[in-house]
Amino acid sequence: MKKNIFYISYVIIFFFNISLFGQSQLLQSGPMNAYSTMREVLLWVQTKSEAKVQFKYWNTNDPAKKIETETVVTSKEKTFVAQIPVGLLEPAQKYEYELYINDKLVKRPYKLKFDTLPLWKWRGDAPDFSFITGSCAYINDTPYDRPGKPYGSDYQIFDKMAQTDAGFMLWLGDNLYLREADWDSKMGIEYRFTHAHSLPELQPLWGGKHHFFIWDDHDYGNNNSDSSFPMKTTTQEVFRNFYPNPTYIFDEGNVSFFQWADCDFFLLDNRTWRSPDNRTDLSNPTILGEKQLQWLLDALSNSTASFKFIVMGGQFINPLKIEETYENIAPQEKAYLIESIRKLKIGGVLFLTGDVHHTELSKYDITPTYPLYDLTVSPLTSGVSRYMSKLNPLQVENTLVEEHNFAKIDVKGPLSDRKLIITVINSEGAEKWKKEISSNDLKF
Repeated sequence: MKKNIFYISYVIIFFFNISLFGQSQLLQSGPMNAYSTMREVLLWVQTKSEAKVQFKYWNTNDPAKKIETETVVTSKEKTFVAQIPVGLLEPAQKYEYELYINDKLVKRPYKLKFDTLPLWKWRGDAPDFSFITGSCAYINDTPYDRPGKPYGSDYQIFDKMAQTDAGFMLWLGDNLYLREADWDSKMGIEYRFTHAHSLPELQPLWGGKHHFFIWDDHDYGNNNSDSSFPMKTTTQEVFRNFYPNPTYIFDEGNVSFFQWADCDFFLLDNRTWRSPDNRTDLSNPTILGEKQLQWLLDALSNSTASFKFIVMGGQFINPLKIEETYENIAPQEKAYLIESIRKLKIGGVLFLTGDVHHTELSKYDITPTYPLYDLTVSPLTSGVSRYMSKLNPLQVENTLVEEHNFAKIDVKGPLSDRKLIITVINSEGAEKWKKEISSNDLKF
């Protein structure tokens, strides 16, 4: 009798473990924390085939009280992606959560957590916070890569990023690299996004911080792609499915906006309305396009943020007419934007850019007392380029980094004198340089 009981117990445990393992095998990538607001966050996950997906979450102050989200069935039409909003939360709270696939818990070897933003206006000074940022993440895929030395490396950088105390990651474009075999079909594009998103080293970063995104040419289309790219509506659909932002200003393109404490982030699209490089007949070629440019100026003039981050793929301030600098593609539009900032006396503006496969800080004085800064952060894992790195005459001394790196940006101090502290960190976690900028230095 005892043997029978032991055998039955063994069989139950065996099949229970097989069931749990089976649900884990259904997980393709994630979970990922997308945006966060004061009362809502978005959780994202991708399965390998059709499955029921649900999250259970709890306030870290009351771990015994678990709350269930809605259940979503993933589908092939959405590449088996589920985006599940978690709403009616309370501001300034910390939460942990669990993933369930087909009603079974899927354990992850790291903590899954998300935060809500604090309600601080009219109640005191803005809260201190930090975020990380970077661009150009190439994930090798040998059958579709160019022959020779792999272009991507140092994936451990994502572990270093996950280990920081930053609240969110801001992706500066080229978050993945579409290959020639990908960009002429929807399934090819979906394959590339799935492949890049599923990198094992990325998973703790997805589940431990919030994420916001822009795109550049390689996650939009082919190299140096512009408004003529024929699959742009398809890549837009796939991009929004894998990289959801809290807002989309226009139905077309990927223009977005979010706030974090006393800072505003203007997430721009430098591809959808971009003039082709070879349209030499155009008297005023564009990168942003008139509609996006006027929205940006409207939003900037309406902003009361201590720092106003303009986020786009290519370098803005660099004055060289070379490659994909703004100066080389659309100099009149660049001059108009700078002059508008000056005439409208919009303080606190900084540019965050990527693309060029090296990191540098550029500075341009638009008045004797008001500098415009452009922090370029690149690459995360792609090949390092030294072609342009020492040419920029507006490069701030000792800010050039020619290796895999990311930036950590801390915003702290009273509203009367907010400090922006930029720290550039390499793939091994070593600090390369640090610089502090005061909000009082960015005023007219």
